[in-house]
Amino acid sequence: MIDHYLHGKANRLSPEAPVPVVNLKSEYFTLGGAGNVVQNLVSLGAVVAVSGAIGDDIAGAQVISILNNEGVSTDGILTDKDRTTTVKTRILVDGHQLARLDKECTHNLDIVAENNLMEQLSRLIESADVVVLSDYNKGFLSSTLTRRIITVAKSFDKKVIIDPKGNNYTKYSNAFIIKPNRSELAVAAKLENIETTEALQVAANIILEQTEVENLIVTLSEEGMMIFGKQGATALPVKATEVYDVTGAGDTVLATVSYFVALGLNVVDACEIANHAAAIVIRQIGSATTTIDEIIIEIENEMHKLQAVN
Repeated sequence: MIDHYLHGKANRLSPEAPVPVVNLKSEYFTLGGAGNVVQNLVSLGAVVAVSGAIGDDIAGAQVISILNNEGVSTDGILTDKDRTTTVKTRILVDGHQLARLDKECTHNLDIVAENNLMEQLSRLIESADVVVLSDYNKGFLSSTLTRRIITVAKSFDKKVIIDPKGNNYTKYSNAFIIKPNRSELAVAAKLENIETTEALQVAANIILEQTEVENLIVTLSEEGMMIFGKQGATALPVKATEVYDVTGAGDTVLATVSYFVALGLNVVDACEIANHAAAIVIRQIGSATTTIDEIIIEIENEMHKLQAVN
């Protein structure tokens, strides 16, 4: 997925329609969707091989170029001539979003393409430490392909960590971690309101029973996160004292948890570190990444604050 930003100024309305005329000043392209997870992993120091589907178009070539510049292996990316690479174009005027234009294709891969992809993915999964699925409900991670990936990963004894989408979490069954946010969990559990801790537990129990996943991590924006699993429920309050923009914070949490689980940490400890990583990125505007050094400084600063209080 490509995020395309158009920045400009608007000082008058169009004579053709009651809309502002935007005088374009700058534009830039960056990875969106799962690409932000990839960039977070790279920033942490991970060696990443990525998979997905792109179209045979300019945006698809941009995706490959950006990933190659990041040092990411693109061998697992499928070019589908019947597909359009997803592009989200945002028009911003004086820092405020005026409109967003989406160009995308959300159909599932055909069986031939899926089989060809799985041959490549099997080799990549075998050599990986963990498998991370960032589902944006764009058709690539169909129920069939998702199940096949999890099955192959389990056969190689690899942990699968998933950022889910939609209301059918059964396709993520037997994963190691599913990481929805509060609203995504409510949709999947078919509950209208899960604002309280008790309601969160009810929703979590529904998904844990439905998927037999080992761990469910629910991100709660400025309230931190909750971890549900065999160890019971663990609450981790947010570490940030200033919140400017939560955009991309979920991607940072997914990447950080995945990275430290790959290093052998348990889920709670990995989430503690991810909480600090999220505190760093939500103090910045837009999707951001962080590094190990920045996380260490963040943790040390919190320890100094706690020592000063005590």
